[in-house]
Amino acid sequence: MPNEEPSILDYLKSRLKFWERGEKLELPPEPPPPGPELPRKAAAALPVSENKPAPARRKRAPLPEAAQEVAVPPRPWPWRSLLALALALAGQRLFEPPGQAAAGLYLYALSAAFLGWALLRKEWSLADLPASEEQAEPLTIRRLPFILSIPLAVLAFLLFTNNLFTPLNVTLWALATLAFVWSVWLPHVHPISIWNRLRSFFTQRSWQLNLTRWGLLVLAVAVLVTFYRVYRINSVPAEPFSDHAEKLLDVYDVTQGQTHIFFPRNTGREAIQMYLTVAVAWIFGTGLSFLSLKIDTVLAGLATMPFLYLLGKEFGNKRIGLLTVLFAGIAYWPNVISRVGLRFTLYPLFAAPTLYYLIRGLRTHSRNDFILSGLFLGMGLHGYTSFRIMPIVVVIAVGLYLLHRQAQGSRRNAVVWLGVLAVTSLYVFLPLARYWQENPDIFSMRAFSRLGTPQNPVVGPIWQVFLSNTWNALRMFNWDDGNIWVHSVTHRPALDVVSGALFLLGSLLILIRYVRQRHWVDLFLLLSVPLLQLPSILSLAFPAENPALNRAAGAFVPAFLIVAIALDGLLATISSRIGRRAGPVLMWLVAIFLVIWSANQNFDLVFNQYNTEFLAGSWNTSEMGAVIKQFGQVYGSTDNAWVVPYAYWVDTRLPGVWAGIPNRDFALWPQDFTKTQNIQGTKLFIIKPEDNADVQALEKLYPQGVLSTFHSATKVQGKDFLILFVPPAK
Repeated sequence: MPNEEPSILDYLKSRLKFWERGEKLELPPEPPPPGPELPRKAAAALPVSENKPAPARRKRAPLPEAAQEVAVPPRPWPWRSLLALALALAGQRLFEPPGQAAAGLYLYALSAAFLGWALLRKEWSLADLPASEEQAEPLTIRRLPFILSIPLAVLAFLLFTNNLFTPLNVTLWALATLAFVWSVWLPHVHPISIWNRLRSFFTQRSWQLNLTRWGLLVLAVAVLVTFYRVYRINSVPAEPFSDHAEKLLDVYDVTQGQTHIFFPRNTGREAIQMYLTVAVAWIFGTGLSFLSLKIDTVLAGLATMPFLYLLGKEFGNKRIGLLTVLFAGIAYWPNVISRVGLRFTLYPLFAAPTLYYLIRGLRTHSRNDFILSGLFLGMGLHGYTSFRIMPIVVVIAVGLYLLHRQAQGSRRNAVVWLGVLAVTSLYVFLPLARYWQENPDIFSMRAFSRLGTPQNPVVGPIWQVFLSNTWNALRMFNWDDGNIWVHSVTHRPALDVVSGALFLLGSLLILIRYVRQRHWVDLFLLLSVPLLQLPSILSLAFPAENPALNRAAGAFVPAFLIVAIALDGLLATISSRIGRRAGPVLMWLVAIFLVIWSANQNFDLVFNQYNTEFLAGSWNTSEMGAVIKQFGQVYGSTDNAWVVPYAYWVDTRLPGVWAGIPNRDFALWPQDFTKTQNIQGTKLFIIKPEDNADVQALEKLYPQGVLSTFHSATKVQGKDFLILFVPPAK
């Protein structure tokens, strides 16, 4: 009788059972013929013949040798995925200045083709999104604290007058906010108090430190990120500019008892940084200085990192979280806007937790997460003007959720949760709401001035300018980040080569996953990038100011999430598709190679390129301040020291910052030269070398004066200045 081919069932069994061991195919023993079932004890007592196998062990006729030796081949290398990444890296490398757009686009097109092929072969797959958690939360509140919060809030609102925080209105505001939060907060079924944990930790007699490989990796990333953020903080960037002078004057006002809610100087600023700088100056002993401004914004940038980690976990797993922190922590864009000492970094600082608690709340159906999101939303509105786009982003996020199947059975609750979030943020926003009600023009001036005013109208059809700005903003990640030298390396991609390539690949991967799975968070993650760039895009009256890394700072949160999601998927593919030993080794080699490349380029961008551009664009007011300070130490006072203003030269308030006198403007205008003759003692005048007319006028007034040139240590052309030293008259 001819041999029969193995059945499909036989082949599947061989794959399931013998693939890893490579054994030959054997059929399972044939089951015993049906018959009366014996009790277990009786069946065990039956004798078994030593020479003749029992019927249950009888085998079928063996399969042919070809079928017996069938073994499952190893899964192929993910070469398509690796090639897609290599082509994307090469394409992004060509986008580096001076930029070869055509060649770069060609390589990116090839990369997309291989990525599509890899997806068809199921090579490059993204981590699964965390599953939704069904919770039946009662739509209840605690009546007494809720009712109490209303008169407290009204009274606080009425007392927030004269644009001042006072002990009384701050106390009422805090009590109103706490009462409302307590009224809507839901206790967990098994509450675990953080206070009880801390008390238990500190009261135990001995502590045991348990370091895991993951813990060491987290520690290494934290050290690396901290190094990139604090290294040479005193010298990069080296000099303040006019915005810093305005900011330090605001901080000085706080120290003089002017505890403003909103600081109207220079078109208006929210308050958080002013109070943070006062705290930093006191804690670190750095005074009202440029360094104090930089320390508080660097700390704010570092405080953003834990929420990036939590967001990464919310979009997949803890490795995505750690990769997000790593690439965002060493990246030049977030680093520079943290170092520059202005409020820019407050945008992502509050955007990250607002989005994290919102997204987690929609997944876990937890009202408490919406309350926390509302608290951060309200606090962020006290931080940086660009954050005012966040309420719109929150509403769009909830709207997308309601339109997708993930909202089935919880749409009504989601609307209620959004209401709780909004009211919570309103309680926190209360002081600014009062100022807005009293001074609507000043409160809105900075934001609306970019949208267009009668003095600065939009040139051309608004929709065309908006679309053009949107396009320019979207391409800033991989092509051109704009021309604002104070917080960027101009006209280069906002992302480094590695992050830029992974950002585009990740965007495509997430878009494809959304088409397949229709999960709302994928669509929101992609849309949140341009949404968080809107403060830059909406610079319709001044399109040359777009893109701006400061106004689009919140967009780096989803951007680096996309980078991490893409890389995590690739690393998982490498680890799972190659041998048990070779896979993890290759995964680590790829990861280390990409991190080293990214870290090296970002180090150069911040500490070489940005530093060089900044020194060329800024004025060396620190050296002028040092001259004035030394003059005061030698002659007992700086009252007789002046800086002669000149067009497009130094802000004459800044030398005083370096001299330790942040509230003095050292300007001496030409029409006031003669007034200095009535002042006794030694005099010092600092003048721009090109200002020949004023030099001649002062030399005529003070023929005994000694004119010399101060040669700047920056070695940058055009930074020298003149010093006219006038000894006292005999």
